[in-house]
Amino acid sequence: MKIDILAIGAHPDDVELSCSATLAKEISRGKKVGILDLTRGELGTRGTAEIRDQEAQDAAKILGVAFRENLEFSDGFFVNNVAHQLEIIKILRKYRPEIVLCNAIEDRHIDHGKGAQLVNDACFLSGLRKIETILDGNSQHAWRPKNVFHYIQWRNLKPDVVVDVTGFMDKKLESVKAYRSQFFDENSKEPDTPISSSNFFDSISYRARDLGRLINTEYAEGYNVSRHVAVDSLFDLI
Repeated sequence: MKIDILAIGAHPDDVELSCSATLAKEISRGKKVGILDLTRGELGTRGTAEIRDQEAQDAAKILGVAFRENLEFSDGFFVNNVAHQLEIIKILRKYRPEIVLCNAIEDRHIDHGKGAQLVNDACFLSGLRKIETILDGNSQHAWRPKNVFHYIQWRNLKPDVVVDVTGFMDKKLESVKAYRSQFFDENSKEPDTPISSSNFFDSISYRARDLGRLINTEYAEGYNVSRHVAVDSLFDLI
């Protein structure tokens, strides 16, 4: 399957919280989108890995992505090494995305920054034909995405690229609510966490609205880049 965008998150719900309105917008335009989770989020305070597996699939159906896979790396303890890079390279070569969206370059959770660098490195290495990978018994061809964008998470990082997502916030919030075990529920008996408060859930909308204000739209999602993004014309930015 050849796809347009691969959204990668260290944990199930990273993608929904950070870039799902962008994904919903591109899907509405006919783009083919997939999601890859690096871990099952098994160290999360609330819920279980099994619960989050189901929540992730529910969210994927809401967004209408072509597929969702999980590499089952160790939550909290995966590292940026050859073994982990090769597993991501296999996925990149399998689906050949033009664009990769991945974790924040730096953030409160240690897996986010680690995941960002791991994915960024894998995207580069995936384009080297002398790195050999085999998937399902078949040799894979080299493939490098044209661009890697890092979505913004807990910290209010200054974005390099901003996407107008007006009209797609309802879909984003619906996909986030699929993670019932993780976010605000006044009837929950689970321990409180930084993301389980009503303030955090409300922040999803007001942060997107504030970023939208800065670009004269209603809602927006922001991204950082590790290399310059090239355009053919300044009019491509309008």
